[in-house]
Amino acid sequence: MSAAGAAGSKFQSFMNHPAGPKTVFFWAPLMKWCLVAAGLKDLSRPADKLSVSQNAALAATGMIWVRYSLVITPVNYSLAAVNFFVGLSGLAQLYRVWDYRRTLPITAAASDKLSEIKKQALPVSTK
Repeated sequence: MSAAGAAGSKFQSFMNHPAGPKTVFFWAPLMKWCLVAAGLKDLSRPADKLSVSQNAALAATGMIWVRYSLVITPVNYSLAAVNFFVGLSGLAQLYRVWDYRRTLPITAAASDKLSEIKKQALPVSTK
């Protein structure tokens, strides 16, 4: 078999594969990479502007669909890969929000309330 014939055969195999470009199994993961790109773009956004519910949904659906894409027929590894990265981007953004909120300085109102609570606390006896 010639090199051109082997290349043509591989191309035909790719085109006619159960998860090839003639099916949704090929195009859905390809388009879903836009969600990963959006997640990467959001890394430049301030953490206080990120949506917790949106990123929790991305993380959850990403991880759920990884599992699904490995049990469907035909097994779709490209779908599993893109969903893994969708879930990972959601988790990364959730971590950024958590870290931002954890390191927020105490506001003046919270500081006043804390002082009030300390004044009302009973002194500890050291007998």
